[in-house]
Amino acid sequence: MMSKTWFKKLTERVFLPVLCVVLLLTPLIGCAQAADTVTARLRPDYTIIIDGAERDFYNAAGQQVHPVAYDGTTYLPVRAIGELMGRNVDWNESTKTVTLSGTRTAAPVAGTADTASRAQDVSVEVRSDFTVIVDGSKRTFTDANGKTVYPLLYQGSTYLPIRAIGQLMGKSVDWDSTENLYIEGDNLEVLKLLQESYLGKVKMIYIDPPYNTGNDFIYRDDFAMSGEEYSEESGQVDENGDRLFRNTDSNGRFHSDWCSMIYSRLMLARSFLSEDGAIFISIDDNEVDNLKKICEDIFGASNYIATFPWRKRTAKSDVPFGVSQDYEWIVCYAKSDKFIARVTGTERQYFETPDYPGRPWRIHDLTTQRTAIERPNSNFTMINPKTGDKYPVNPMRTWAVTQETFKDYYEQGRIVFPDDYSFLNISRPAFRYWKEDDIKKAGEMFGMMSASTKLPDDIGMSLDGTKEITELFSGKIFSYPKTSKLIKHLIDMSTKTEPNAIILDFFSGSATTAHAVMQLNAEDGGHRKFIMVQLPEPCDEKSEAYKAGYSNICEIGKERIRRAAKKIATDNPDKPFDGGFRVFKLADTNMTDVFYSAGEYDQGMLDQLVSNIKPDRTDLDLLFGCLLEWGLPLSMPYTSEKIEDCTVHTYNDGDLIACFDENIPDTVIKEIAKRQPLRAVFRDSSFADSPAKINVGEIFKMLAPDTRVKVL
Repeated sequence: MMSKTWFKKLTERVFLPVLCVVLLLTPLIGCAQAADTVTARLRPDYTIIIDGAERDFYNAAGQQVHPVAYDGTTYLPVRAIGELMGRNVDWNESTKTVTLSGTRTAAPVAGTADTASRAQDVSVEVRSDFTVIVDGSKRTFTDANGKTVYPLLYQGSTYLPIRAIGQLMGKSVDWDSTENLYIEGDNLEVLKLLQESYLGKVKMIYIDPPYNTGNDFIYRDDFAMSGEEYSEESGQVDENGDRLFRNTDSNGRFHSDWCSMIYSRLMLARSFLSEDGAIFISIDDNEVDNLKKICEDIFGASNYIATFPWRKRTAKSDVPFGVSQDYEWIVCYAKSDKFIARVTGTERQYFETPDYPGRPWRIHDLTTQRTAIERPNSNFTMINPKTGDKYPVNPMRTWAVTQETFKDYYEQGRIVFPDDYSFLNISRPAFRYWKEDDIKKAGEMFGMMSASTKLPDDIGMSLDGTKEITELFSGKIFSYPKTSKLIKHLIDMSTKTEPNAIILDFFSGSATTAHAVMQLNAEDGGHRKFIMVQLPEPCDEKSEAYKAGYSNICEIGKERIRRAAKKIATDNPDKPFDGGFRVFKLADTNMTDVFYSAGEYDQGMLDQLVSNIKPDRTDLDLLFGCLLEWGLPLSMPYTSEKIEDCTVHTYNDGDLIACFDENIPDTVIKEIAKRQPLRAVFRDSSFADSPAKINVGEIFKMLAPDTRVKVL
């Protein structure tokens, strides 16, 4: 456990404001910081060590091949990618294309078991101009400094940098164009990081948190405990003072632990919601009452919308007390009273008749529930001016018009008598409504109706959710997820009038919510964006998921999104939707850790201060770290270009321009300033000395006075 003396010493360091580890999101494209990191080392004899084990690689003829060193970068044959992924490798020499499929027949590592197969084929094509096409999309690869590197032809074989292996192992999809996000990490820390970027921008949140069943997976939380002795004696804290718990029903704080876990996350979640947004939370009987109390405290009792009962199974016979509890609950709260749920309504029947061409109309009951005593002015006999037929009033249900207003309504064509239209088959006068009036009154809500707590019959139960994901993976990879139809229905009712909404799920599990968002977009042409957040909880080594090659839940979730997107695109070939996603992983700060105060450094330690940025961080790591600091969304488009051999990154057409190269010349600085971005970012080592850094400020004052300049 963290000692008090250590903490006191920490506060004496050089950077006083930094009293805890600073976290950021690391983009998982062009970097080896993937969830299943590949560590590769080249020995002088050209043997290769991958994750601590020596690897041999072979060409199409089964002959052993070796990597090649080129300009200081180590390259591996394209075929080696398949071998690292544990796949069969089919090489087409004429097209320079390798297709990976199934489980590799020969183990790539002598003496060890082969890795399990990946979920989908990967096609890698190296073109004559050395561009790389992966599954039909152009891909670029970067070195450890974030600079673009190219494949290399060597003795008739195509080689790619070792770092490209991680980039090909199924991380992000359509990185450059997608607006969807998948984030790996503890959702509490992720929500803190995203708070500024997505404050008030999320229309709908759906979460399916771990139910308090006594066998929840582990979260790293710092609960407000009544005393340190309880945790120390029960062994529930680690050496850093963080609490690691598996909340079993034998725990004396069984309910309070779960409530503490969910409370902190819901507090942050509320700030993400737009004023007309809402949160939907799936829960069972164990904590539904406590959850409502927590939500009332956070969202307010007046913003309680409803509790939707979801039938999870058919009745069981062997149950306590002889009662089968077949339902779970979806508790819903709004950010404010501006939230309005809508579903597609049953289409009203309108008529078009020759007497009113081009003006569709419908009829409605012309009586009210008020009595003749309550509405004496409506207590009269209605007479048809054309026929003289009389229609006495029902004294217990009077007319909706008065004797004085009847004439005006009749002249406007609003009163319809039984003899007017034979197809109506009515026996008493009715009131006519024009379709144009309905549209004007309903506005964007026309054709919709209020949602019901009775969920549609076709949304399915738990077994349907399992069947759905099993069919996607051709195997039982994940048990009892919610059905995508259930979540799609909730998203639909929440975003009916806002098809470009952002949907957040920070307990994303197998990514059913992402599946539902893509399906709904394909069906109604919407452009909803999703943000999935999931703790990379390891899969049990005995599970089918682990045997199939999925080391943690995040790998399952990302693969489900890929497979679901492919299936949706196949089922809806003429309905485009965003099936990509950018993957980020929670990491520590980009800045170099400082462990000593200024007085504790000696001459031999000064080389540690040459750079204030960690050596393994890429341009993208720095770029997206800046986006979080400035509160910018992570889903906007960006481009990279070369200006005088310097790599310049432009985010969202000028919201931010960054260059992290060493010793950037003034001509490049001036070119960036001429574009007048809202923000410009450089690193400290981008300038040769202090006068050069000062000169940058002067250049921007002259060419882009409104640009905010930041130096890391």
